[in-house]
Amino acid sequence: MQGDTLAMRSTLRNKVPEVTIFFWIIKVLCTTVGETAADFLNLNLSFGLTGTSIVMGVLLAVALVAQFRTSGYVAVVYWLAVVLISIFGTLVTDNLTDAMGFPLEFSTLLFSALLLLTFAAWYWKERTLSIHSIFTARREAFYWLAVLFTFALGTAAGDLMAEALGLGYATTGIIIAVAVALLAVAWRLGLNAILAFWVIYIMTRPLGASLGDYLTQSKVHGGLGLGASATTGIFTGGIILTVLYLAFTKRDVTRAGAGEAAAAGRQRPLLVLAQVVAVALLFGLASTEGYLWQSHRLQFEQQAAAATGGSNAPLGDLSSFHAMTEATLNSVNAGNWPEANNHADEIEYAWDHAEAQLKPMNAEAWSNVDDAIDEVLRKIRAVSPDQASARSALESLQDKIGNP
Repeated sequence: MQGDTLAMRSTLRNKVPEVTIFFWIIKVLCTTVGETAADFLNLNLSFGLTGTSIVMGVLLAVALVAQFRTSGYVAVVYWLAVVLISIFGTLVTDNLTDAMGFPLEFSTLLFSALLLLTFAAWYWKERTLSIHSIFTARREAFYWLAVLFTFALGTAAGDLMAEALGLGYATTGIIIAVAVALLAVAWRLGLNAILAFWVIYIMTRPLGASLGDYLTQSKVHGGLGLGASATTGIFTGGIILTVLYLAFTKRDVTRAGAGEAAAAGRQRPLLVLAQVVAVALLFGLASTEGYLWQSHRLQFEQQAAAATGGSNAPLGDLSSFHAMTEATLNSVNAGNWPEANNHADEIEYAWDHAEAQLKPMNAEAWSNVDDAIDEVLRKIRAVSPDQASARSALESLQDKIGNP
């Protein structure tokens, strides 16, 4: 009976590509584009977070309809859906954090739970989580729902490490890269392939975000200074070229039935369950210990800063931000937009790196300044910046910061 079932399924075409080096290259490129494209639409094109979310949600819905209507894996259609879902997944987390005010800890736990529930329902209905067997509408629906939650979870966890805990994107990227390498080695040594795939899939999101941050960050702060527009364009071009190569060569097309037949022959439920529990415990323990250690370190730094004396303002001494804002305003008044952009980059970089210390002091005051900074970035980075509106945004930011 098992042989008849596999023989029947071998006539069906898998809707998901084979996991090759090209798969992971495009996946990382997509995660980086998800980060930079959202910023480009939100800030440079002044769509705003809500407008960007609506536009990307509509485009994603159209792309998924096209994906579901295909009879098998079509590289261009599939990877277009991945690019759009990477952007939309990023925006889902950004909306929870920025628009609704939920802490990143909440978002990380929420999307972890939703992803686990998706996997549980998927396995309960289909008795497999293998991506080699996505050839029914129900399996494909589970697959894309899981992909959406991996991007949202990866965004939340990555931002929690890089911003809320103050590790920065470079350190976060290094930690994630080491974890991915260890998982790859564990897979070679016998870790269940499906388990390894989905854990690495989640972790490539903060890895791609760290790469995007390095490329867009100014050279003064150790980046390449390409900016969100150039990075989005370069990586989108890389995705297009790689996808076209795969579309012509068919190098990532799964041989029908082969993946499921191999998985059926190797499956050991008790061993897989033990590996899932072991990986969950290791990640849970490492994450909890790392979170508590870094939280205590930040708390100690805040107490030390308070003990040295300083401003009684809700966020302490923000004189350095006032000086950067004043320099940006002078550049705008002089009509020197390249210099204004450089100063705006300085404000963004300094504010992001100060978040871990400032936000716990007064979350409401921090959010007010954060919103004002986003408005400054939106006005200055606009495709056609307006001097009057940029000046107004900067003056509003000065009011939020307060006089030193």
